[in-house]
Amino acid sequence: QVQLVESGGGLVQAGGSLRLSCAASGRTSSKLVMGWFRQAPGKEREFVTAISWSGEMLDYADSVKGRFSMSRANAGNSVYLQMNSLKPEDTAVYYCAGTTGWTTRRLIDQYAYWGQGTQVTVSS
Repeated sequence: QVQLVESGGGLVQAGGSLRLSCAASGRTSSKLVMGWFRQAPGKEREFVTAISWSGEMLDYADSVKGRFSMSRANAGNSVYLQMNSLKPEDTAVYYCAGTTGWTTRRLIDQYAYWGQGTQVTVSS
């Protein structure tokens, strides 16, 4: 059984930065592909970024390339999302998720493990 807990959300002005954390626990957590998704009110949940269990492969949605950076601890039990140059359209609940495959990392239904989400609000 794997549990994921996000933290670090909050209110920030446009152009500012925020760092989200996701603590993973469980017997298989160190081998999981980890992803970040977000969901704004009235909108569908969307892919943001993903990282391989080793931390050597990364993928970013076009909307966040050059602004967001994902990383994970060397031990693989925690992942992070550094968000820079934030825009009002980045406002959403951000979810940490885990899956066992890399090729399907952008597919929401391939993620078996999800955190509770953390709110990020960017003011204009």
